[in-house]
Amino acid sequence: MGAIERKKRDFYWTSAGEPHAIRRKAILEKYPQIKELYGSDWHMCVQVALQVLIQFGMLFYVRDLSWPWLVAVTYVVSGTINHSMVLAIHELAHNLAFGHNHALANKVFSIFANLPIGVPLAVSYKKYHMEHHRYQGTDGLDVDLPTELEARLFSSTLGKVAWLFVLPFTYFLRPVFVRPKPFSMMEIANIVVQVAADFAVYHYFGGKGLFYLIGGFVLGMGLHPMAGHLISEHYIFNRSNETYSYYGWMNMLAFNEGYHNEHHDFPAVPGSKLPMVSKIAPEFYKDLPTHDSWFGTLYNFIFRDDVSPYSRIKREKKANQQNVDLFR
Repeated sequence: MGAIERKKRDFYWTSAGEPHAIRRKAILEKYPQIKELYGSDWHMCVQVALQVLIQFGMLFYVRDLSWPWLVAVTYVVSGTINHSMVLAIHELAHNLAFGHNHALANKVFSIFANLPIGVPLAVSYKKYHMEHHRYQGTDGLDVDLPTELEARLFSSTLGKVAWLFVLPFTYFLRPVFVRPKPFSMMEIANIVVQVAADFAVYHYFGGKGLFYLIGGFVLGMGLHPMAGHLISEHYIFNRSNETYSYYGWMNMLAFNEGYHNEHHDFPAVPGSKLPMVSKIAPEFYKDLPTHDSWFGTLYNFIFRDDVSPYSRIKREKKANQQNVDLFR
């Protein structure tokens, strides 16, 4: 992956381009049939609709709970489902529900998936996430990378715990400061629909109902087992690799987000078909380091002295000029 340089209290810097375009080309030369996996999977819409109905159905239950029980139910149930909804929005950002010829349908459905989250993020997420794929690790372009300020403030053990708590805010607000862009009409529609839904929830179910939804997003994206994928995907636990996969059972709740090397190699493959990628081309994946547990990833991130928000590979813009067509 090229020479990696790191000074104390700094990111890992490399002069090499991102690795996924290179591996994609090699895999397709040997296994061109992987292109048959490209496309969409409308079945995910059923899972999304079911989870949205569960979340709004839970409002009838949580409005009568005491606050201690409400916090517990919000963390366990809403935190898990709302994190799953964020990952559904990730799939929809890649147009993987209705296909690339129906981008508007994917955006509209992502606004629907956004409803139980309580915070309008679906449409904005898409425009930044595409750059994460095209410019992985590129300083100033990939807003998935922590800022220097985040890394400097939150590199101690207690600092990392605090950073995980505020991760929902830093993860989604970081793009506004690092790479601000004008709002689109669809983003405005996302905001209007979400605010109207939140107002309706508050009107009919009170503050507890709104806390269940928005609190589920905040707690589920922070110090929560599901949030382990946010750390496991690209934080450096082994200097030989920039992206890590996880093949455990939590993928059932995460639209196979754990198959992250496979996803970055082939972002046009729906999550339901990602296991087929490593099955078809096992020699390209079997020796790559993986994570066995998202909870274990969070534990190691907090308590390992050699892992912190600085543990990301960065590259200068000139090192990643191959703006590869992701859907070839």
